[in-house]
Amino acid sequence: MPLADDFRRLGEGRHGDPFAVLGPHAGADGHVQVRALLPLAESVQALGADGRVVEMPSQGHGVFAGTLAKPQAYRLRARWPGGPAIEFEDPYRFGPLLGEMDAWLLAEGTHLRPFELLGATPRLHEGVQGTGFAVWAPNASRVSVVGDFNHWDGRRHPMRLRRECGVWELFLPGVGAGARYKYELLDAQGRLLPAKADPYARAAELRPATASIVAPLPDPVVPSPQRRLANARQSPVSIYEVHLGSWRRVPEQGDRRLDWDELADALVPYAADLGFTHLELLPVSEHPFDGSWGYQPIGLYAPTSRFGDPDGLRRFVQRAHAAGLGVILDWVPAHFPTDAHGLARFDGSHLYEYADPREGFHPDWQTLIYNYGRTEVRNFLVGNALYWIERYGIDGLRVDAVASMLYRDYSRPAGEWVPNVHGGRENLEAIAFLRRANEVIGAECPQAITLAEESTSFPAVSQPTWAGGLGFHYKWNMGWMHDTLQHLRRDPIHRRWHQGEISFGLVYAFSENFVLPLSHDEVVHGKGSLLGKMPGDRWQRFANLRLYYGLQFGHPGKKLLFMGGEFAQEAEWNHDRSLDWHLLADPLHAGVQRLVRDLNHLYRAEPALHRLDTEAAGFEWIRHDDGGECIVAFVRHDGDAAAPVLVVCNFTPTVHRGLRLGVPRSGAWVERLNTDSAHYGGSNVGTPLGRAMAEPVPVDGRAASILIDLPPLATVFLAWTG
Repeated sequence: MPLADDFRRLGEGRHGDPFAVLGPHAGADGHVQVRALLPLAESVQALGADGRVVEMPSQGHGVFAGTLAKPQAYRLRARWPGGPAIEFEDPYRFGPLLGEMDAWLLAEGTHLRPFELLGATPRLHEGVQGTGFAVWAPNASRVSVVGDFNHWDGRRHPMRLRRECGVWELFLPGVGAGARYKYELLDAQGRLLPAKADPYARAAELRPATASIVAPLPDPVVPSPQRRLANARQSPVSIYEVHLGSWRRVPEQGDRRLDWDELADALVPYAADLGFTHLELLPVSEHPFDGSWGYQPIGLYAPTSRFGDPDGLRRFVQRAHAAGLGVILDWVPAHFPTDAHGLARFDGSHLYEYADPREGFHPDWQTLIYNYGRTEVRNFLVGNALYWIERYGIDGLRVDAVASMLYRDYSRPAGEWVPNVHGGRENLEAIAFLRRANEVIGAECPQAITLAEESTSFPAVSQPTWAGGLGFHYKWNMGWMHDTLQHLRRDPIHRRWHQGEISFGLVYAFSENFVLPLSHDEVVHGKGSLLGKMPGDRWQRFANLRLYYGLQFGHPGKKLLFMGGEFAQEAEWNHDRSLDWHLLADPLHAGVQRLVRDLNHLYRAEPALHRLDTEAAGFEWIRHDDGGECIVAFVRHDGDAAAPVLVVCNFTPTVHRGLRLGVPRSGAWVERLNTDSAHYGGSNVGTPLGRAMAEPVPVDGRAASILIDLPPLATVFLAWTG
């Protein structure tokens, strides 16, 4: 019999077209034969909608068959040894899940929201409640859903292949949210692969477990005009970068992490009180290894279970928005880990990654690189970007490791990389992907922003794609962070020879829309804390750090500070433990925290300090080459009628009394903030009464000038009041 071989392959878990055999099949006489694969069952019956009970004798290999009098809905009843009879729906009587247009768009990689179709979605299908499973695996010879609902038996629920798009699909009645599952695949040669987590899973088990969890598709979040305004280039943007697992822990309960609601209760009001405008969360996509900090994600669509269920993240974002805080997620489309249950050789082929290891393997991180030239892979990633913004209300995505994406020779010696079609080193496919992602986000989610961690001089990163750029809204200024940190690490006696480390950033400051980051990368891997980098005795170290923060907030560019920096964490960041909150009992540490709060509020209150953050018209040099006094002075303008702000930095421990500086306007200049204030732990040196009147004495190329007392190792802000 022709079916005998089908039954055998079904019983062996090797049949690639189960719907051709299982479920209802019309007979020549108008009857309907029903076949079911139920390994180890003792007896099986079909219960017709007409009330008739049809016995289904065993056909061998776990297959049972019986005949209904006419086409009709039916249920199955089966009994296994030692157990009662169980009634259930037959998954193989249901029609396809994907519509023809869906399959078409998935095939050409142009479906903007593939997460609406792929993955595991609880739904009503043909009047029955269950879960629809769909996974892209075009080169597999068989794919099955395995989980708690079928004892993880790959024979039970083989899927239907939609050949037009390479997607395998199956509706499982009765399976609902919370069920654990994976996909069991045979490669093109019929070899069994490691069970795979769902690439589009919306929830996952806590490590070391690796199963995906059925979860509903979150409802869209309606964007607000307020959030769009808060992300604009003319608005103040001050970002508090946070690793949620180590920001604060509960030592009384085994040093456990806070969950989403506890973080909303503690982190949100804390960041809002300090005056930050945005929170940036290190990656929250599911990842197996804590030590990767989330930068090696397995479940790109699943918020990590470390902090609770996915709804918790939505509540956290809502609480942040209610407090006036935007939420930016660190997003990792540059690479993924090689874990067996992940994307690596997903269907036995190099499906998500480049096949050639010279293109597809990252030697620095021992990770795999997405094949940006494949439309379905680009669709997976672009869809993921929209998913976080649309379904969780995220305000922006900081895109990790952009430099590694842009260049084929990144961290590779000569002969170990593959040139592009023109013989160059640029990854043209990755460039096209980044432009596509930014264009889609701009069109579909105009309220959101993207920020590039890009450490090279690649041109026009933050320029529109229509102007030849990559389309990001902002770029991290890694050069500024490197140069200024290098300067602040120097003993003040040597700084006079290296003032270019402070001034050079202004040569290119307006070539991109920059964020000035003092990020997590600078306080790990033996680099020590920001405070630990500062030279001198204890007082000088704190003074240098306060000076540095003043420079950052005065300098053109949006701001970012990694957690712990706001109170001068002394130890290097450790992802396995809480920040050292006890340090706030020390007046110097508490003083730094007060300074960061006041800097944020000053930055937000003075339009001159933020409105033209990315434009040359907002900046005017006063002094940057002073013959060795290590004084830097500049003016910030808002381009309108608001008061300009003079920023003066003293990079030495020398007090300069009666220092004369040129100013662009006559009238009074009033001290708005002095990092040497006793309020912050400083020596309280400052201009008498905090006020200086401009006089018609030419200095620094200006017709007017003021006299100030400049404190040691400090930054002073003076606003023009007329």
